Amino acid sequence: MMSETAFWDTSAVVPLCCRQAASGVAQRLARRYSRMVVWWGTRIEAYGALTRLHREGALTESSLRQTRARLSVLSRAWSEVLPVESVREQAEELLARYKIRAADALQLAAALVWCQGRPPHRAFVCFDERLGEAASQIGFEVAGVR
Repeated sequence: MMSETAFWDTSAVVPLCCRQAASGVAQRLARRYSRMVVWWGTRIEAYGALTRLHREGALTESSLRQTRARLSVLSRAWSEVLPVESVREQAEELLARYKIRAADALQLAAALVWCQGRPPHRAFVCFDERLGEAASQIGFEVAGVR
């Protein structure tokens, strides 16, 4: 089976790093869409999510180290959309049109830059309902959102 490329939101990256309800689905999607493209800020967003889980007691110190190591392995393999002016401009437009947070607008804008503004037939892997809905309305094929 040929590997497919998809844009991965942080909400789909975190379940690849630590055990969550969505981890099984994320792992299946990672086998299908093993060529990952992410927004430049995804690593720090995921690191922040893992650190928050540790603070909340969901991860031990040992499991936090393991999840950070998994994130490091993933980040060496993925491609990143850099924080260029076109991402910022697109994010501003998306915030005006959709009920999404600023970080989500940056994710979606990066995905649009990645696909050169042509989202049909492009996969967007995401576990955030609001972001997934906006991505779907724009024309991405959203995978992951239940």
